[in-house]
Amino acid sequence: MSENLTFCPMKEIMSQKIYLGSPEDEMEFMPIIPLNEDGGENSEEQAIPVELPLLPLRNTVLFPGVVLPITVGRDKSIKAVNDAYRSDKMVGVVSQKDSVVEEPSVSDLVDIGTVAKIVKLIKMPDGGTTIIIQGKKRFKIDEITSDDPYFKAKISLLEDDELKNDADFDAMVSSIKELAAQIIQLSPNLPSEASIILKNIENPSFLIHFVSSNLNSTIVEKQRLLEINNIKARAEVLMNLLQTELQYAELKNKVTNKTRAELDKQQKDYFLQQQMKAIKEELGGDNVAEVKEMQKKAEGKIWSAAAKDLFNKGIEKLERMHPSTPDYSVVYNHLDLMLDLPWEDYTKDQYDLKKAKKILDNDHYGMDKVKERILEYLAVLKLKGDMKSPILCFIGPPGIGKTSLGKSIANAINRKYVRVSLGGLHDESEIRGHRKTYIGAMPGRILQSIRKIKSSNPVMILDEIDKVGNDFRGDPSSALLEVLDPEQNNNFYDNYLELEYDLSKVLFIVTANNLQNIQPALRDRLEIIDLSGYAIEEKIEIARRHLLPKQKEAHGLKDLNFKISDAVLEKVITDYTRESGVRDLDRQLASIMRNLAKTYAIKGSLKPTISRGDITRILGKSRFSNEIYKTANMAGVAVGLAWTYVGGDILFIETATSDNGKGELKLTGNLGNVMKESATTAMTYLQANAKKYGIDPELFTKKNVHIHIPEGAVPKDGPSAGITLMTALASSFTNRRVKPYLAMTGEITLRGQVLPVGGIKEKVLAAKRAGLKEIIMCAQNEKDVMEIDQNFIRGLKINYVKTMQQVIDLALV
Repeated sequence: MSENLTFCPMKEIMSQKIYLGSPEDEMEFMPIIPLNEDGGENSEEQAIPVELPLLPLRNTVLFPGVVLPITVGRDKSIKAVNDAYRSDKMVGVVSQKDSVVEEPSVSDLVDIGTVAKIVKLIKMPDGGTTIIIQGKKRFKIDEITSDDPYFKAKISLLEDDELKNDADFDAMVSSIKELAAQIIQLSPNLPSEASIILKNIENPSFLIHFVSSNLNSTIVEKQRLLEINNIKARAEVLMNLLQTELQYAELKNKVTNKTRAELDKQQKDYFLQQQMKAIKEELGGDNVAEVKEMQKKAEGKIWSAAAKDLFNKGIEKLERMHPSTPDYSVVYNHLDLMLDLPWEDYTKDQYDLKKAKKILDNDHYGMDKVKERILEYLAVLKLKGDMKSPILCFIGPPGIGKTSLGKSIANAINRKYVRVSLGGLHDESEIRGHRKTYIGAMPGRILQSIRKIKSSNPVMILDEIDKVGNDFRGDPSSALLEVLDPEQNNNFYDNYLELEYDLSKVLFIVTANNLQNIQPALRDRLEIIDLSGYAIEEKIEIARRHLLPKQKEAHGLKDLNFKISDAVLEKVITDYTRESGVRDLDRQLASIMRNLAKTYAIKGSLKPTISRGDITRILGKSRFSNEIYKTANMAGVAVGLAWTYVGGDILFIETATSDNGKGELKLTGNLGNVMKESATTAMTYLQANAKKYGIDPELFTKKNVHIHIPEGAVPKDGPSAGITLMTALASSFTNRRVKPYLAMTGEITLRGQVLPVGGIKEKVLAAKRAGLKEIIMCAQNEKDVMEIDQNFIRGLKINYVKTMQQVIDLALV
């Protein structure tokens, strides 16, 4: 049904002085119900003449019984209406075949129309004419009798076929009422009175004509309805058209409701946003710019779906918060961390093995085993394209360059370098991070370092892992198990981030001084690479290549030409330092450079060559001397070799016997249990084999024995002093001196066997540094000696033994 038509009773129209319609060629019709359904006045049938003036309509069809207000605009039509109104008020209303035609001819008119009575004629102020007509009977044009000044035609009336007691027709009429009522309900532009009017129409014929007139169909379809003589057939066609119209109305209503709901939601959201904005401005805070900046950064991020989802949730939460609320900074800092982390950002590795080897050799002298391992890793990476990074652990004394070696490795493979110091760490949260709800919470050291370096595959140095502590706050070593396990660290979970992060591409390098202090489960995950101390020759080379140029530049002497010979450097190393690394040597060289800088500042020149005498003048008398091993050469004193976390060291073992005793053994010098047991074992072995070594067995019951190891403030332990203790006891009981410049190391058994010990390289280099000339050790330790560059131990005689008899024969004079 037409949605742009309204319904009103006849009385209202009759009382209107002006009908605001459009000109005839553009008008929209307003169907009106008659005063009675039969279409007559006072139920009297008015005679219809055979010849009638014709009123062509362009955009509607008039049905019998229906009342229409029409604004007449054409001159011909106005004249026809005026003449008809003055006579019998009857006019023949027909539709145009083509509504576009302005001046229709006979051929432009349809053959069948409706006889109409002009109920009211109203003269408009603009000169136009509005009429209210009511349809009476259908007619057919038999002949056009005139076309000037307007169309006239002879007509014949058409009657509807009568139906009596037809149940199907009654059902059709009822269905038409229901369909029309549904359409009215679905059409918001139609007044609710229309539905009431429908219910009150009892004449089936008028109901069909009334609904047909208001049908939102084409002129052609309405004309087809008018031309059907059988009222039942007309009702059937009307039902089909109503069904189509109902479907269209339902679809339109659905689309309208959906659109309205969307618009309502948009308007609601807009108003709420404006209200929130006003509230925020009133409170004095606005985070829109911050949120937009974060969202803009996030657009260029390459990260996992889980990370993206978590970020979006955080942004939504942040938008709802006021910047002054306590939780705002918590959420903001968490999102800021997510944006700063380099999720899928990797640096490209340098696969040129020759170039990498050159960089490693330039940065560090020696350390061939480590360099070889790094080059192997690069080679596999080059061939395979991708692999899990190894977890390397550099074990060695301080000052040998473990940490700086990590930086050199990063340069060699073209990766970023970051260092995490673990010394003194005792809180698990330092590794895994704190939960972000805590005050002052932050991510763990691992993620903080990756955030700072802006790369997901750096070389990360975990420095001093053997000095990690643990207390009631947790055990950081246990937290490191996940970080340093190649099978697990691709899903490392940080408590602050609340998300898994991939650490599998990070090349972890762990440094430590003492392997025994590392937790066993953690030690099992590490690839251990032993880095022993430097020989004197290596230290000279390191000083010449690295330390001297660094100190000259640091003290403003870079452009001055003066020479320090290798012999002078050797004096500095042997007389003023006792270390495995080169830190103390670096400090002594710095002292020399400071003195030279002062001299140059005062005198304006320097000697071209720095002599040994200059070194004594600058650094003072020698701090260390090898003469101690000669002067201390008396019966009962032997020299042993020890391993410490700072490298190898020399220790004296002194033995004294006293008369009028009871065979007691006293041990002093801050010794550990293992070392005490070694002394007891040596004493028992010597007592059991007294006659073999020319000792009176009764001496062991008459004399007390006291074994002392100097530097009592330093704890000492381990089995490697076994043969030294045995030699010192044998020397004391036989009163035979130990060979000068002789040191020894090895474990002893009650059967007199000599067993191998560890730390051989450090011990041998310590003996070389101390100026010793001969060493006794177990034959099984020969393989360890072979790993040392023979040039570094030139002039040092090493005796390999298997039994204590061999030790005594070699050691005692």
